[in-house]
Amino acid sequence: MALITSPPSNPKAHQLSPLHCASRWSGQAKLVPDITSAAESKSEPEAAKFRRILLSDVVVKSQRRVFFGRKWNAYDLVNASVILALHCLCLFAPFRFNWMALLVTVALYVVTGLFGITLSFHRNLSHRSFKVPIWLEYFFAYCGLQALQGSPITWVSTHRYHHQFVDSERDPHSPTAGFWFSHISWLFDTTSMNERCGGPNNVGDLKKQPFYRFLDKTYVIHPIALGALLYGLGGFPCLVWGMGVRVVWVYHITWLINSACHVWGKQPWKTGDLSRNNWWVALLSFGEGWHNNHHAFEYSARHGLQWWELDMTWYVVKLLQAIGLATDVKVPTEVQKKRMAI
Repeated sequence: MALITSPPSNPKAHQLSPLHCASRWSGQAKLVPDITSAAESKSEPEAAKFRRILLSDVVVKSQRRVFFGRKWNAYDLVNASVILALHCLCLFAPFRFNWMALLVTVALYVVTGLFGITLSFHRNLSHRSFKVPIWLEYFFAYCGLQALQGSPITWVSTHRYHHQFVDSERDPHSPTAGFWFSHISWLFDTTSMNERCGGPNNVGDLKKQPFYRFLDKTYVIHPIALGALLYGLGGFPCLVWGMGVRVVWVYHITWLINSACHVWGKQPWKTGDLSRNNWWVALLSFGEGWHNNHHAFEYSARHGLQWWELDMTWYVVKLLQAIGLATDVKVPTEVQKKRMAI
């Protein structure tokens, strides 16, 4: 994840940022990878080499070992160092608690997690599920930048690659390479990801806009500025909770969509991949946990398709639509649902 350093501008040498999750255009043909169980395609002795992830039917086909037996580049070391430092910062939380710090943390969780990652980076920029005025699009994107999950360009690029190569060898973070690989360790092997996916060549729409190029080049400055602001506002407790606890909380919720939502849950739609609807991840992630719904209808601004599927991000989109700020809001038709139903 380009947490502290901005990614290189050369597409060929580009190391994709961590903490992203990628989408292709709704009009493109759906690429369905071969996710046939290794145990079905191999003989019984060979099948024994593979293992299933706990409490699931997902088979780990090719365990990717990230931490040992390879050369780490500088970018990977920075990513790992920043993530480790933020987790260490959280250790001070029980000893530096106050109600103001908690209030700031909850507010930033909503601002950066809901408005920034799920509403902006994912549904608006990655999938173009709806349109908002350009000033509002930029505001929401800046909220996402403060989640420390990379710039809009790198986040969206990785997420689009995820959908293009979902659960195949080229997927940036499939659990078929290991549960913990899909959850976190993929962030520390940018060389492999760059070789499998390529550079950010799938985000021409964002690269055309000076604002997104500016955020990409100056990415490191903005979270540092926010940290300084929080320290000035409430001292070390606000820094611990507003930057440490809040960022790590949003990190793991985002990562659970890559890992848990491709391992545990239900599949009501014929998506040809491992995506699942997971209710408890949906509660934590403002509706993103209805992941099989999302893979079935990537273009949809609504992920919780049933009345009981809580989707806070969708409610915000509906509010924006009601006051005239959101237009061209895409949702699946009944015909499209029937075509994808199991």
